[in-house]
Amino acid sequence: MATFLYKLGRLAFRRRHFVALIWVALLTLAGVGAASAPPAGNSSFSIPGTEAQKAFDLLEQRFPGASADGATARVVFKAPSGEKMTDADNKATVQKTVDELADGSEVASVADPYTGNAVSKDGTIAYASVKYDVSGMELEESTKDALEDAAQQARDAGLTVEVGGDALQAVPETGATEVIGIAVAAVVLVITFGSLVAAGLPLLTALIGVGIGVSSITALASALELGSTTSILAMMIGLAVGIDYALFIVSRYRAELAEGREREEAAGRAVGTAGSAVVFAGLTVVIALVGLAVVNIPMLTKMGVAAAGTVAIAVLIALTMIPALLGYAGRRVKPAGAKGRLLGRSRKGEPKPDRPAGPPKANLGTRWASFVVRRPLAVLLLGVIGLGAAAVPAASLELGLPDDGSQPTSTTQRRAYDLLSEGFGPGFNGPLMVVVDAKGSDAPKDAFTDVEKQIKGLDGVVAVTPPAPNKGGDTATITVIPDSKPSSVQTEDLVHAIRDAGGDVEAKTGAETLVTGSTAMNIDVSEKLNDALVPYLVLVVGLAFLLLIVVFRSILVPLKAALGFLLSVMAALGAVVAVFQWGWLSGLMGVEETGPVMSMMPIFMVGVVFGLAMDYEVFLVTRMREAFVHGEKPHQAVVTGFKHGARVVTAAAVIMMAVFAGFIGSSESMVKMIGFGLAIAVFFDAFVVRMAIVPAVLALLGKKAWWLPKWLDRALPNVDVEGEGLRTAGERGSDPDEDRELVRA
Repeated sequence: MATFLYKLGRLAFRRRHFVALIWVALLTLAGVGAASAPPAGNSSFSIPGTEAQKAFDLLEQRFPGASADGATARVVFKAPSGEKMTDADNKATVQKTVDELADGSEVASVADPYTGNAVSKDGTIAYASVKYDVSGMELEESTKDALEDAAQQARDAGLTVEVGGDALQAVPETGATEVIGIAVAAVVLVITFGSLVAAGLPLLTALIGVGIGVSSITALASALELGSTTSILAMMIGLAVGIDYALFIVSRYRAELAEGREREEAAGRAVGTAGSAVVFAGLTVVIALVGLAVVNIPMLTKMGVAAAGTVAIAVLIALTMIPALLGYAGRRVKPAGAKGRLLGRSRKGEPKPDRPAGPPKANLGTRWASFVVRRPLAVLLLGVIGLGAAAVPAASLELGLPDDGSQPTSTTQRRAYDLLSEGFGPGFNGPLMVVVDAKGSDAPKDAFTDVEKQIKGLDGVVAVTPPAPNKGGDTATITVIPDSKPSSVQTEDLVHAIRDAGGDVEAKTGAETLVTGSTAMNIDVSEKLNDALVPYLVLVVGLAFLLLIVVFRSILVPLKAALGFLLSVMAALGAVVAVFQWGWLSGLMGVEETGPVMSMMPIFMVGVVFGLAMDYEVFLVTRMREAFVHGEKPHQAVVTGFKHGARVVTAAAVIMMAVFAGFIGSSESMVKMIGFGLAIAVFFDAFVVRMAIVPAVLALLGKKAWWLPKWLDRALPNVDVEGEGLRTAGERGSDPDEDRELVRA
């Protein structure tokens, strides 16, 4: 592989005009596609294999035209102080609002509060339920405007009016902090390279890669039903890995220049060595993201595949466009150790006076690695105990999916949620829909009545509506109002209790009872994600473990990498629980409402963090492996790896943390949580696991770290990540392909 990438790097350096033209053309093509594509349509949230989804499908079949998945809105009215909603003026205002809402072209039905028993017992709060023919993402802007205008007219009449439901859901905004994250990355790159030109290359290529990836997602959003969160995730991960991959190749290029090589040769060797690490690091990220498909949640699968595609683009750009841009930059990119004009020269361009002659001072990475190999056990224990302490809150992890109760208090959805809780109880925001399929029953009406009686006898039920059968009389719906809020454990227990009671009815009557609705769907999603976590972990870690065995030609090094990852991801989950569930530092993070952690957060963090953790493992340990293969003793190889890699890995980690932290300012709670979780996970993994625990373990293992059974060594392909073939070619002053033929001969 190193030889192939070496030739690719030299080719891109020489044919830089052609390479740059290809990537600019791809960016233009993707941009035109995004601009001309129809707006994203329905990003349906289907969960195959769950009872809630089965009930939704049954409703569409047995209640045609009912738009079971259509958008809903609850327009909540509150009377002024001292008045009631039953007063004549207030009643007239509500009736006018209901009539205006019913005129909408996409409105399926509007329930009048006064005929539908939707006025609170104290008479101060009422609500009108609006049902639409299409989902919230498919609603026309004119329909949303009409909903807001109707609410505003009622406000002008003196009522307090808020709108809940998914009809007004908006595309999440990331805020200005995203730009701040990129600015921090730029500063880190300038400090690392000491040159604006060298620092600009990773930023430029990362932005081009993300532009192609996100534009392609936008162009395909309508056809593939991709949600807005998909492009945000792709941007988040694409920016982080795009900058990091380019950073490693530019750093290796400068190191090759420092050894006296010509620029084209240095570009080829940088791509052949650091580029090999980039390929395998990118593969681990792609495996982790594509592996999300095992969860069998279409939305999660699409997010993973889209983000994986952006990572693949980042790898290809790093391997081709970086050497091309290095060819354009010429002498403006200095060898490692040489200061550029920005940091190393005076205003007149004269070099600063040289320091007195003497042995070169060891850099910080070398000094730190030397300290770790002298006291490996103490460093190992300190790192493990520290991460263990950070992981303690994860034991209290509660999972759920966000609802209007998790929205900021500044939103109308959250205020509507609070008004409904005040007037009708917290469970009113999460009604359960029970679907009774009596097609196989001899007495459908009796089955409907039995289910209703069974539910009324359960604890935690406030109200149960009479069964509403379809035209065929073989299926009925029953609405159940819990006495607890949608995201509570009590509501989850009630859902399971209804399903258990339905089993008893089915045994007697043959009628099947299904529980659905957004609350039941959230509960089923959480359980499905929990059940899929272990298989997903086994699949992703197993495949990456095999890949790392090929890269490092060792058993213990990949095992140590996987165990270190588990430590960092558990510590990161602990931090997420502390902030988003317990409320620690919630004000600093902009978390207005604490509550359960998003259900997909654990499995998502496992996938993404594992891929990113293996990035640092590959980049750092490959340098150690390279030194060991070239004859250094194990302890010295660890120090050498840090000498060449610690500064760059540190810069890469800070950049990745800055990019992820930039998304904490998003208005979408899921994006905010993912941004924080990934940023803190990178911190734990890069600075505690890879910078402390990894060298400590390698120092304790010594030569055993690189042990591989002889039979396995013969069976594994030699991918030559260390660039041994290039070194041999360089020493002979010949072409790598010729050397390979000599070895075969």
